[in-house]
Amino acid sequence: MTPSERRRAGTAAPAASREPLQRAEAPGRRELTLLQAVTEGLATALAEDERVIVLGEDVGKNGGVFRATDGLQERFGPERVVDTPLAESAIVGASIGLAAAGLRPIAEIQFMGFVYPALDQLISHASRLRSRSRGRYGAPLVVRMPYGGGVRAPELHSESAEVHLVHTPGLKVVVPSTPADAKGLILAAVADPDPVVVMEPMRLYRSVKGHVPEEAVPTPIGPARVVREGEDAVVFCWGAMVPPALAAARLAEERLSARVAVVDLRTLAPLDRDAIGEWARRTGRVLVVHEAPRTAGLGAEVLAIAQEEAFWHLRARPRRVTGPDAPFPYFSLEDWYLPDAQRILAALEETLAET
Repeated sequence: MTPSERRRAGTAAPAASREPLQRAEAPGRRELTLLQAVTEGLATALAEDERVIVLGEDVGKNGGVFRATDGLQERFGPERVVDTPLAESAIVGASIGLAAAGLRPIAEIQFMGFVYPALDQLISHASRLRSRSRGRYGAPLVVRMPYGGGVRAPELHSESAEVHLVHTPGLKVVVPSTPADAKGLILAAVADPDPVVVMEPMRLYRSVKGHVPEEAVPTPIGPARVVREGEDAVVFCWGAMVPPALAAARLAEERLSARVAVVDLRTLAPLDRDAIGEWARRTGRVLVVHEAPRTAGLGAEVLAIAQEEAFWHLRARPRRVTGPDAPFPYFSLEDWYLPDAQRILAALEETLAET
C-alpha cells in the first residue's frame, strides 16, 4: 500500500494496471490511450527541456495512482521526478517558487477533489504573480489533476470543480478528450508563460484510443475543436462528456433526421468566444453538457456568450444538461448523476421541437 493509500485508507481508487505504450500495426500511425498520451507528453517535455520537473504524491517510485508517470523517475532521475509529502498546498506552493526561479514544474494533484487545500496557492499566488510583480515575474507552472465521474470511485475522487478555477483571472484551464490533445495540451501548457491547469478526465484514461503524433505537436490553448458538423443544433461540451454528446448527436440523426454539431471546447479558460458565437448563429439551437452541478456551472457562461453573440439567430431556448445540485454520489448512483446520451438526446428533442 502506498503512503497515499495508507493516508486515505478506504478512499483510494481501484488499483490501475501498468500499461506499456501500444503501437498500431499500420506504419506511421500509433493508437494510444489517453493515459498513455499523457505519459508520453510528460516524457517529451522532460526530454526536451531540462528545466521541466515533475512533482507530486507517489509520482516517482510508484508511477502515480493511475500510472501516468510510470517509468519517468527511472528514466530522468529522482531530482526531476520528485515524490512529495501528502500536502497539496505545499506541492503547488513549491511549484510557484520553482517557476519564479526559472524552472518549469509540472505538479500532479492525485484527484481534483483533493485540490481544495491548494486553491489558496492557485488563486492567491500563482494567478496573481505576474500582475503583483508588474510583469517582472511569471508563474510558468502546470498543475495536472484527474477529475470527473464514471469510474465508481468513493467520496472526493470524482469532483468536477472547474468553476473554482475558470473564475480566477490569470489561470488557464484545459481539458483533453482525445489522446492527441492529452499530449498536445500538456506540451502547450509547459511552454506557456503563465500557470495552466490540465484537467484529465479519468473516465477516458483507458476507454479512449486515438492517433498521437510521435513528434512534439502542441495543441494551441484557446481554440475549440469541432468534433461533428451539423446545421440543426449544436452541443458544446468538454472532457468525458464528448463521447455521450457525440452518441446523442448520432441518435438525433437516426431518430429525428437532425444534423447536430458537437463542439469540444477543450479550453475552459479562456473560452473560445468566437466558436461559441459562430456555432450558435449557424445552428440557432444551443445545448451545453457538463457533469458539474447545474447552478453557476460553466454551462451558464457558455449560454450567456451564445445569447450575447447570437441572440437574434436563436430559434429555441438554450438548454443545459448537467449534474444535479447535489454532492457526487457513490458507485452505481453515478449513473443517475452523470449526463448520458439519452438525457442529451431528450434535451435535443425538446430543442428541435421549438420554432
